[in-house]
Amino acid sequence: MNSDLTDSSPTPFPKINLFTMFRLGLFQMGLGMLSLLTLGVLNQVMISELKIAGTIAAATLAMYQFVAPARIWFGQMSDAKPIGGYHRTGYIWMGMALQIICLSLAVKVMWQLGASVAEGWTGSSYAWAGLLGLMFALYGLCISASSTPFAALLVDVSDEDDRSKLVGIVWSMLMVGIVIGAVTGEKLLKGLTPETLQGAIDRLCLVVPIAVFVLCLLATFGVEKKYSRFADRTQSVRDDQITLRSALQILTASRQTGLFFTFLLVMTISLFMQQPVLEPYGREVFGMTLGESTGLNKFWGYGTLIGLGFTGFMLVPRLGKQRVAMLGCFISSGCFILIILSGFTKNQALLELSVLLYGFGSGVLTNGAVSLMLDLTAAETAGTFIGAWGLAQAIAQATATVTGGALLDVGRRLFQAKTLQFGLVFACEAVGMIVAVWLLSRVDVQEFRQRAKGAIVSVLENELN
Repeated sequence: MNSDLTDSSPTPFPKINLFTMFRLGLFQMGLGMLSLLTLGVLNQVMISELKIAGTIAAATLAMYQFVAPARIWFGQMSDAKPIGGYHRTGYIWMGMALQIICLSLAVKVMWQLGASVAEGWTGSSYAWAGLLGLMFALYGLCISASSTPFAALLVDVSDEDDRSKLVGIVWSMLMVGIVIGAVTGEKLLKGLTPETLQGAIDRLCLVVPIAVFVLCLLATFGVEKKYSRFADRTQSVRDDQITLRSALQILTASRQTGLFFTFLLVMTISLFMQQPVLEPYGREVFGMTLGESTGLNKFWGYGTLIGLGFTGFMLVPRLGKQRVAMLGCFISSGCFILIILSGFTKNQALLELSVLLYGFGSGVLTNGAVSLMLDLTAAETAGTFIGAWGLAQAIAQATATVTGGALLDVGRRLFQAKTLQFGLVFACEAVGMIVAVWLLSRVDVQEFRQRAKGAIVSVLENELN
């Protein structure tokens, strides 16, 4: 296929080089830093400092994930209506710039909510909470406006033979961004007092997004103009052109697709319920400072990077993708139990080791599950299938964030001991991982390959009709 393109095309496109791959990874690195800022810093400020109920804090933060279906619309817009002659770059830059404004406004609303809650929950408090949820929803729309065209850009500038390498580098850079964000946050938030907290958070939420916007410019400037094959390729159905209705139909197109995506949903929810509670756990159970608890994310990032690399080179060739995904579930489940045990012993070193191992398990699980999904997808429908999965995963992560906060509130009502309050969340995650293993064990790879392709093609034909 590539030789045909090279021989017959009057103006062959240059192959994307390794330097440009890493340069594109700067965009994902920036998104990793931003995710740490929202889910690693603002969540614990709301829960542990401002004493906002976990359910409400998690629900407002999760709004930026619940608007994920908008990615379909932004993808279609970038396909159909170029900005300044470019299909992707203008949307990427515009979306990233608007993120800075929305996040800055969201932080200001958060302080107003905290001040209102300090005097007791009133109608005004609920109004501020609703406005905060709206601000994070707008923030999520801005993320969709930039990240979806960026994902499409990765397809546009690559060919089949180098796409997996590009995706691998970009995904790893996301983890690097989370580590950098954790280390930076730990340093900048060190030694804060209640009097200096607000000023420090305001500065952090202004400086980091601006730095991320600069990374965005460095990552994408000139890339589309030089490497994009968009205009030269046939306009087949892409992952960002499907409707929400067709995405849901694809997820349940056959017994095996429904079973596999049920596994993905249960796995994702179980993996990410800790998002709104891990840092507050460090604060309230271990007495960590804001900077120290934010720094927990660097251990998760280190573990994830090791897990992703180790799995791809060592585990998958020996065990196979399905067994590796199951192993990742078991490791993650065990790590949640270790996190609970560290709370009973008040051993901070054990907590950090548990989070490191949890990151490793996440890396093993992510690599195994995503690799398995790619294997189980017919090439003709891969983009649509992966797009539907991405949409489902975003909704699952949002559900996990809200569920984690709600379970913490339930734990506070049921138990006096803080370790048990937070432990309820981690215990549910451990159980969820075992359920995910059971679901995955029922997936029949051969049946999936035989029946899924026809079922998905049928869905797409009906959508077109």
